[in-house]
Amino acid sequence: MRILLTGATGYIGKRLLPVLVKNGHHVTCCVRDINRFSPPESVKPFIDIIQVDFLDAKTLDNIPNNIDAAYYLIHSMSTSNEYEKLEEISASNFKDSLEKTTIKQVIYLSGIVNEDSLSKHLKSRKNVENILSSGQFKTTTLRAGIIIGSGSASFEIIRDLVEKLPMMIAPKWLNTKCQPIGIRDVIIFLNKSLLNEKVFDQNFDIGGANILTYKEMLLEFAKFRKLNRRVFTVPVMTPRLSSYWLYFVTSTSYNLARSLVDSMKIEVVCRNADINKVLNVEPEGYEQALQRAFTKIDANQIVSSWKDSQVSGVKQFNISDFIDVPSFGCFKDIREREMVSSEQAINKTWRIGGANGWYYANMLWKIRGFVDKLFGGVGLRRGRTSPTSLKSGDALDFWRVLYANKSEGRLLLFAEMKVPGEAWLEFKVKDNKFIQTATFRPHGILGRLYWYSVLPFHGIVFKGMINALTKE
Repeated sequence: MRILLTGATGYIGKRLLPVLVKNGHHVTCCVRDINRFSPPESVKPFIDIIQVDFLDAKTLDNIPNNIDAAYYLIHSMSTSNEYEKLEEISASNFKDSLEKTTIKQVIYLSGIVNEDSLSKHLKSRKNVENILSSGQFKTTTLRAGIIIGSGSASFEIIRDLVEKLPMMIAPKWLNTKCQPIGIRDVIIFLNKSLLNEKVFDQNFDIGGANILTYKEMLLEFAKFRKLNRRVFTVPVMTPRLSSYWLYFVTSTSYNLARSLVDSMKIEVVCRNADINKVLNVEPEGYEQALQRAFTKIDANQIVSSWKDSQVSGVKQFNISDFIDVPSFGCFKDIREREMVSSEQAINKTWRIGGANGWYYANMLWKIRGFVDKLFGGVGLRRGRTSPTSLKSGDALDFWRVLYANKSEGRLLLFAEMKVPGEAWLEFKVKDNKFIQTATFRPHGILGRLYWYSVLPFHGIVFKGMINALTKE
């Protein structure tokens, strides 16, 4: 069958794609920026990639007509203050475009919306569900709460809180109940719902085996990691203060933190377990989901991470717009070194950032990351998905990978930190020389003042970094 997969570069989409291919389907992957999409080599013969932005009606003609089913996995998670309107437009355009095809079913992954009073974020999810259900095709909506898996936003936030804070004084919403579900079970539900008439024109809540408060989730995580932790809740934290608390303590962006806090005040517990019987699925418990997540982390097999999605940053851009580094009106710091071993230098470069650090003056990098957080940036806590591999679109601390070709020996990064301009950092091997180039395109006089103010630190950091990368 021919399946249309939206959100193919996202956390869920990257994990669902190989499952669909394994089951013999041909998958058409919808991406807003082809340069961000790096599918596994094993699936490439069985997929098509089309560039579609459901907010841009001109791109919808790229969708083929011979579609049997589609997955709608598009969520903004507050990338804009007007995300409700944007999600409505996106869903409407999606519905209208698919009504021109041979499609039989649309499967939508939504959030649990069983309360009368919903957060802005969950109201938007429900509105999207209503729009899709009005289409001239069968719809299946699976509503999930907290998703636990290696690289998921919820898992990484819980991990940040538990592993970094021996004691937490936290907002009262930590006493709210939820029903977390493992990413493995989410993929199973999505897969088994495909063209299954038993789930046509219905919505179902999907959840794991345990109902826990957020506080219990933190303490269970600490117990699993054999850490002694204390959590105290206080009633005085406003939603804004709670958002800042989550933003500064964890690797999440402020927009995402704000949406999560808004939603965490509402119970997200499944109405019933009917879908488990319909699809013959027995979801795992919270501890089993944690075990699976750490098994993947320990084996360096994280398939996808929320950090690599656009929502993890503060800038929304297409990689193709920045992959050609400009020269006019730019400041550059260019350094070259002879290499003892090009292979060694390249391998070091591909491990840069994250837990490995930046090889020199790491304290200065941490200070810059802290300052970035103060001004609303992403900081250094975002880290990287894999300690050894890099692909276009990956997050790398406060950088975004624009281009990564190990055989060519070229890595190009674009800054997502808060700066009065645009910044690139490039590493390249050429003629037995290692070339490191920092480029900054200032915005006005403030940008020029910024460049000259950090110039003394560049002399220290960039010199030390290239020396460390090229030494034996």
